[in-house]
Amino acid sequence: MSNFILPLNKTVDNLRRDPILDFQAKIRNIDDLIQLTFGEPGFAVDDRIKAVAKVSIDHDRSHYANSQGEINLRRAAVSYFNRHFQLNLKGVNDVLVTQGVSEAINVVFMTILERGDGVIIPEPSYSPYSTSLALAGGVKVPLDTCEHNFKITPELIEKTIDNANIPVKAILINYPANPTGVTYSKEELLAIADTLKKHKIWVISDEIYAALTYSGEHTSLYKIIPEQSILLTGLSKSHAMTGYRIGFIFASSELIEKMLTVHEALAFAVSTLSQDAAFAALTVGEDVPEYALKAYRKRRDRLLKKLTELGFESVNPQGAFYVFTKIPKSFGNNGYKFAVDLANNAKVAVLPGEAFSKNAKNYIRISYASSDSDLDEALRRMTNYIEKGTKYE
Repeated sequence: MSNFILPLNKTVDNLRRDPILDFQAKIRNIDDLIQLTFGEPGFAVDDRIKAVAKVSIDHDRSHYANSQGEINLRRAAVSYFNRHFQLNLKGVNDVLVTQGVSEAINVVFMTILERGDGVIIPEPSYSPYSTSLALAGGVKVPLDTCEHNFKITPELIEKTIDNANIPVKAILINYPANPTGVTYSKEELLAIADTLKKHKIWVISDEIYAALTYSGEHTSLYKIIPEQSILLTGLSKSHAMTGYRIGFIFASSELIEKMLTVHEALAFAVSTLSQDAAFAALTVGEDVPEYALKAYRKRRDRLLKKLTELGFESVNPQGAFYVFTKIPKSFGNNGYKFAVDLANNAKVAVLPGEAFSKNAKNYIRISYASSDSDLDEALRRMTNYIEKGTKYE
């Protein structure tokens, strides 16, 4: 609790700092640190996309945009995502453009939840979900996947709903997943969808990493159960456009209309310049994810091979750009302590598994999004560190 003269919102006052940001702050001042922490693509934005952004500036595209999203961008989004993921979107009224998926998550929670409603969040999970949920008055209903190959199953969903002591209004599913990189086959998703239909709960599907699926086709839950699904995605990961802050919500036009009211209160509209660049990404820059995917696949394979040689036990990521790995047994089972020591003594920053789940304390997450040179140097340093045989009591 804070000691202010005047009272604060109790929910905000009781929030703990995001564990990812808290750990980053702890190691921030270490010199010569290679960052394998954030999900920040190391690629520059494609020149064709940047050219359109420059033209947008020169043409004074600096005024308020359409609050739902510029019509040409929404039209391009419908075409792109229908073509690549067979979503069967009906038209531009099924789309809301947001300031990244971060805003999209807040808009969705604030639109569908009453205070005290439960939302199933499979863990390990991206920690800001919990903050957004608390701010919307919802309650997290955790679903632990650590003993189930980090995947949800119909049986786990049934068990979680049965054991919940509050009404469950929704489930938030992220795949390919941060931090594990696991994803689902069409057959697995069909089985999950049958269970979700039975319980008639909202399905919030965060598929920001869909374009970075290494083998097979990504199947969207929105394609399978559109009547109760809300799809979240964007261009930060697929097109390395994190700073442009472009997210999309896909849902029925009736639900989009309700969410638009919340979005207009939170942000009103996304930058016109960013929307023009996003239009270019979905048209002339449509091939950008293909290059990134090839690079990430090579990095993943190189990283997994070296980690196995060093004694780590890793989840084999099928998408995204993270490896979630159990630290070598000789270092005990404290991933947080391992990550701090690795930063201080090997000058390599990774994230502790407990930032994503209390049941993953012997794991760390390594991002291979930055660059080949950073990854190679980080692996050299980690090899030297591990071979010194440092052990914890």
